[in-house]
Amino acid sequence: MLNRRQILAAGLAAPVAYAVGSFVPVWAQSAPNFGTPTLPTPGFRKMKVGDAEVISLIDGIARRPLGEEFVKNAPLAEVRALLASQGLPTDYIDVPFTPFLAVVGNRRILMDTGMGEFGGPTTGKLLEQLRAAGFQPADIDTVLITHYHGDHINGLRNKAGEYVFPKAKVMVPAPEHAFWMDDAKMAAAPAGMKGAFDNVRRTFAQMPADMLVRFEPGSDVLPGIRSVAAFGHTPGHTLFELTSAGQTFAYLADLTNVPALFARNPDWAVAFDMDAEAARRVRRATFERIVAGNMMVGGFHFPFPAFGRAVASGNGYAFQPAT
Repeated sequence: MLNRRQILAAGLAAPVAYAVGSFVPVWAQSAPNFGTPTLPTPGFRKMKVGDAEVISLIDGIARRPLGEEFVKNAPLAEVRALLASQGLPTDYIDVPFTPFLAVVGNRRILMDTGMGEFGGPTTGKLLEQLRAAGFQPADIDTVLITHYHGDHINGLRNKAGEYVFPKAKVMVPAPEHAFWMDDAKMAAAPAGMKGAFDNVRRTFAQMPADMLVRFEPGSDVLPGIRSVAAFGHTPGHTLFELTSAGQTFAYLADLTNVPALFARNPDWAVAFDMDAEAARRVRRATFERIVAGNMMVGGFHFPFPAFGRAVASGNGYAFQPAT
């Protein structure tokens, strides 16, 4: 079992979680002044992509107060006005966490893993949704990781240290792994980021060599699934595109954390982008490409069912959830 020090190192202490880009600092979990987010029922949705099936599996929703710090380069009044124009609350943000399962032939491929046992009471629902959709953790043969923020990797191991998907190869972007496992970078990191480095080591340092597979972004990671470099949110942030029978599903991970804000205004910078300028460039380029290609898209922090279409809107793009 993890002791208190290890739990804090996993990125659950409020200042650490905020600083390293987690959407689930402890103080935001209950958000007593703003109520508790309601989870969708059922918490999964299936769609066909050619001959494949893609299933969104909501791990939970965190509610956090909306402050000046959330959008780094826009006035809070402007941010609130944009939310109000879409009929959304203006004093808090609801942030879903949604991994995706791709069923391709006899393959069961999970994209990101949610918070696992390390979040608050409105998170950690992935396994429940997976079973509701008709699958068991042992059915997963591959886990694709987009980046190493805690809400994407914490579901790989439980508090006892056991691997949650025991038969799965865990495929990770090589530059992302290299950054977070670099002792010199950890030593040079500000105090608020130490917990993120510790959490990566808790998750990956003892992972068996035959389980952990590094890949270079831009390569085909599996038949029909290509990785796409999208550096900026983190040094190795990577997207995945599944193509089957002429149709493409693009998993956008954290390309935009809140589409109502950062798809509509791709030049706005969320507090959690580690390189805001690189993230801005890749966000615009990626949205332009997926709209031109009429791709189905899914995002880890998109509103449920977390997949749909992106369309041009004003100076940016609007996300239209699937119905």
